[in-house]
Amino acid sequence: MNVVYDLVGHTPAETGAVVTIGAYDGVHLGHQAVLRLVRELATARDREAVCLTFDRHPAEVVRPESAPKELTELDQKLELLAATGFVDTVCVLTFDKERSKEPAQDFVRADLVDGLGARQVVVGADFHFGHRRHGNVRLLEQMGAELGFEVVGLGLVTAVDDPTALPYSSTQVRELLAAGDVRAAAQVLGRPPRPHEVRGPVERGDARGRELGFPTANVAVPERVCLPADGIYAGTFLGEDGVERPAAISLGRRPTFYVDAKKSLLEAFVLDFEGDLYGQQVKVRFVERIRGEEQFDSVEALVEQMTKDVEATRGILAP
Repeated sequence: MNVVYDLVGHTPAETGAVVTIGAYDGVHLGHQAVLRLVRELATARDREAVCLTFDRHPAEVVRPESAPKELTELDQKLELLAATGFVDTVCVLTFDKERSKEPAQDFVRADLVDGLGARQVVVGADFHFGHRRHGNVRLLEQMGAELGFEVVGLGLVTAVDDPTALPYSSTQVRELLAAGDVRAAAQVLGRPPRPHEVRGPVERGDARGRELGFPTANVAVPERVCLPADGIYAGTFLGEDGVERPAAISLGRRPTFYVDAKKSLLEAFVLDFEGDLYGQQVKVRFVERIRGEEQFDSVEALVEQMTKDVEATRGILAP
């Protein structure tokens, strides 16, 4: 898969492109269905399959006070888009204040037509773009008639085998994570289920876990990234060696020791592992929630529960 930034160095295919546009946060099953359609349309007419996305969620610039947390950072999103096998090229546009003020018509002419050679544009039926979201599917259709591209407006995608299910969406995934239901979130993210993954460096903490007999890797996740609800989870841990290992994950404010922690801390106890993880860029995947965060009356009671959590993790992750 080819990745271009702000269309620098990109030459449109002579036969044109089928282009889909969106944040594609999470690259969930709904996104994958759209990308599959783009691939089919592109193959049928020997065109380039293109996904146009952004270096950040546009809401971070337009309405930062209410912008949603990201399910995937840019590097992870690009990996997931490549893994679908549906896309020839991803165009990553820088979304800043200048871009947010770009008239919708300019975006269509400069980026879609001149930059990408769009001959078909595939978007959601409620798609909006351009300054103050003045652009929509109707505008695309009007400009397409003038500039030579077709528009495919899609409704939300739902599970084929369950017509009563909610449509797949990034919002749905965030709501499931907020409820701690990481197993259901994984069902929306992929088939087979794809656990929600966060990334960050391992930083030095207060070594309290080591003192309790459970040395943990403290993973610093960027604030803009979506985390599940506080609690204890069974999951996996991937270090820089590329090996995926089972881990008991604690996410929370550690109320047994601290009464005024300002933010949640992500700690992973990697099962049956000894080694130095400090400074490594790692990945943590949430498979199932074991329990909510609790305050214990004694350290001994906490250690007893942590032992149970580790055994629960082994049982959940057992093949």
